[in-house]
Amino acid sequence: MKNTIIEKICAECGGLGRLKSFAHIIRDGGTVIFPTETVYGLGANALDEGAAVKIYSAKGRPSDNPLIVHISEIDQIYDIACEVSDKARVLMDEFWPGPVTFVFKKKECVPYATTGGLDTVAVRLPSHPTARELIRLSGVPIAGPSANISGRPSPTREEHVISEMDGRVDGIILGGACDVGLESTVVDMTKEVPVVLRPGGITLEQLENAVGRVDVDPAISGPCEDIAPMSPGMKYKHYAPDAQVYIVSGEREAVIKRINGLCRQNSSGGITTGVICMDQNAHLYEGCEVASLGRNMNEAASLLFDVLIEMDNRGAEIVYSESFDESGMGRAVMNRLLKSAGYRIINA
Repeated sequence: MKNTIIEKICAECGGLGRLKSFAHIIRDGGTVIFPTETVYGLGANALDEGAAVKIYSAKGRPSDNPLIVHISEIDQIYDIACEVSDKARVLMDEFWPGPVTFVFKKKECVPYATTGGLDTVAVRLPSHPTARELIRLSGVPIAGPSANISGRPSPTREEHVISEMDGRVDGIILGGACDVGLESTVVDMTKEVPVVLRPGGITLEQLENAVGRVDVDPAISGPCEDIAPMSPGMKYKHYAPDAQVYIVSGEREAVIKRINGLCRQNSSGGITTGVICMDQNAHLYEGCEVASLGRNMNEAASLLFDVLIEMDNRGAEIVYSESFDESGMGRAVMNRLLKSAGYRIINA
C-alpha cells in the first residue's frame, strides 16, 4: 500500500498554487488522481513508459486498453500526434476544451505502453481548471483513464476515489463532484469520415452539425471482444457494480409492470433488488431500492455512475434499469448501462 497524499483543492477559491507538489509527482514518474469535468482521472506522465505501466497496475487494467492523453493547450496536439486534418481542427476549435477525445496517428515520443500497443493516440483537452493547471505545471501531457478499479463504475465524487484508490496511487486531488458524469466522447480522426468510438458529453448530433457525416462504431451497441480497442471502453467489461444489472426494454407501462413483477418475485426469495429509473417513474416501483436518474438525459448522465455505486452501498443483489431513447445524451447513457449489464436485456 502506498502512502497516498490527499488534498482538497478548489480552483474557484484560488487554491491552484497548491498543485505544484502533485506536478512534481507526475514529473518524477508517479501517479496522481485529479478531477475533470467528466470523471476523476488517474494520471501519470504520458511520455514515460514506466509511469504508464503504473496506471495499469493501480487500476488492474489490461495493458492493451489504450489510455487517453490529456493536454493543457490546443496546439500541444502537434507535439504528440500527426496527420491532424482540417476537419479535426474544426472539431477541436468547436469542442475543446471539453468532454471529447480525438484519436490520431501517434508520434514516436508517445510510448506504446500509453497507447495500448497501437500506432494511434487518443488526446483530450479538458475544461476543468484544476486538470489543466496540473498538466501545465507538470510540463508533460498526462495519461489519465478513469480513477477506479478496472471494470467498476467510474468515479464522479470525492468519496468514490478515496474508497477505491487510497493506497494504490501516490496522490489524490479532491475537487468536488464532476459536472458531466460520463467519460468523454471518443472520435477516431484517422479516417476521412470521423467515427465515434465511445459516446459521451459531446453528442453525435453536435459533431455532425460541425463537420457533416460522422459514423458510429458498432462496438457502441454490442459486445466486441475480438478487437484491438482504439478507445477505452470498447472491448472489456466496464462500469459494473457488484450487483447483476439487467435493462428492461419496451413501452413505459409494460416496463414498469415487468420490473414490479420481477421485484416481487425476488423479494419472495429474499433477494435485495434495485431499480434505476427516471424521476417521474420513481413512485411507481414497489418492494425495491429505487434510485432516480433525474428528469432528463443530461441529469441521467451526471448521476448514472453515482447511482450504480449507490446500489452496491444499499446491498442490491440484482438491479433492473429502465431503457432509454438513444438520441442525444441518451446514446451515451445507454452505452454505459449496456456495458454495466453485460448486454443483459429483458424485453417487457
